[in-house]
Amino acid sequence: MKPDSRIRVMEIIARMNVGGPAMQVLGLSEGMNSEEFDHRLYTGHVDDGEGDHLRLRDASVRVHRVAGLGRSVSPADDVRALFRLVGAMRRFRPHIVHTRTAKAGALGRTAARLSGVGAARIHVFHGHLLHGYFSPAKLRLYISVERVLASMSDRLVTVGAQVRDELLAAGIGRPEQYVVIPPGVRLGPVPGRDAARADLGLPRDAPVVAYVGRLTRIKRPDRFLDVARAVLHRVPSCRFIVCGDGELRQELERGLEPVRGSFDLLGWRRDVETVYAAADVVLLTADNEGTPLTLVEAGMAATPVVSTRVGSVAEVVRDGHTGLLAAPDAAELAEHVVRLLSDAGLSRRMGEAARDWTMRAFGVERLVSDTEHLYRSLRGASRHRPTLESSNI
Repeated sequence: MKPDSRIRVMEIIARMNVGGPAMQVLGLSEGMNSEEFDHRLYTGHVDDGEGDHLRLRDASVRVHRVAGLGRSVSPADDVRALFRLVGAMRRFRPHIVHTRTAKAGALGRTAARLSGVGAARIHVFHGHLLHGYFSPAKLRLYISVERVLASMSDRLVTVGAQVRDELLAAGIGRPEQYVVIPPGVRLGPVPGRDAARADLGLPRDAPVVAYVGRLTRIKRPDRFLDVARAVLHRVPSCRFIVCGDGELRQELERGLEPVRGSFDLLGWRRDVETVYAAADVVLLTADNEGTPLTLVEAGMAATPVVSTRVGSVAEVVRDGHTGLLAAPDAAELAEHVVRLLSDAGLSRRMGEAARDWTMRAFGVERLVSDTEHLYRSLRGASRHRPTLESSNI
């Protein structure tokens, strides 16, 4: 294709912080066929603690910063960001506007409508905010807003079937609008176990359990701490490593003080594969998830996981085969952790099965291929005149 006939894609995300949506954006931006697609990324700014610099410092992606398009909600900033997006769309004239995260989804789809450029509109739900985020009144408002935004969309993409089904059950969108595109991940070279432990200052032979992710309420670091206490009661030599940061860090530090010698708080690390390699188990304790990339990455590193059975986690972790799932209950999670720490053969078999499964199902090349196919099917579409192909990508 000649450059002037490429499919123009304007991708909008509120913040490129350390998290699943940002990883997907970078994987797409770096892997997409530049001869067929003119793909441009528009994003806001994030606080230093959110890890924006870790994602973008070494990336080859050209980033267009949009003032006001950050995490916080501010009516004045949001309106300014909206009209900056309208102006950017009128200059770029994209065939497709592709939004991620709730705020960017609202502003981006509204801007696409106001701009008059006729772009097809895609919004990605990497999870949803239906559970664990809002009071009942705010939840009703959130659902009402998402229903309106869905009516302004050509395609609604979810990272898993369970996320799609929960959104449909809430009346958000129509079944024919939805496409399930699982995430795609590329993990860096995984070091050997001994080298990883030496790098992190961990004992060579101690059992190690890792938490990787943001320290926020929905991730339930308090539950992680409860699991750790229960595990330590039965496996006193166990060490727990926390790779991440967030607003609950100080609360976690206060809570773990009685068992401080069993914990290592690493903060954000770019070499997350070192953390997975050092761990015997990766533990996720969240109340709500989409398709967590932490568990995909752990699988690629051949580290078995124990997780709450929420969102589309069961589409990543094959319970009893590549890891163990539990209710959001600290006692049950601790039982699973102890089981894996106590049975090296089971742990090894699950880790190997997890690596085989995640490498096949969640490679970034598959993500790029699925997304390129979706873009081709939507070129020139509008919500009034859809030219969509199959919804089973």
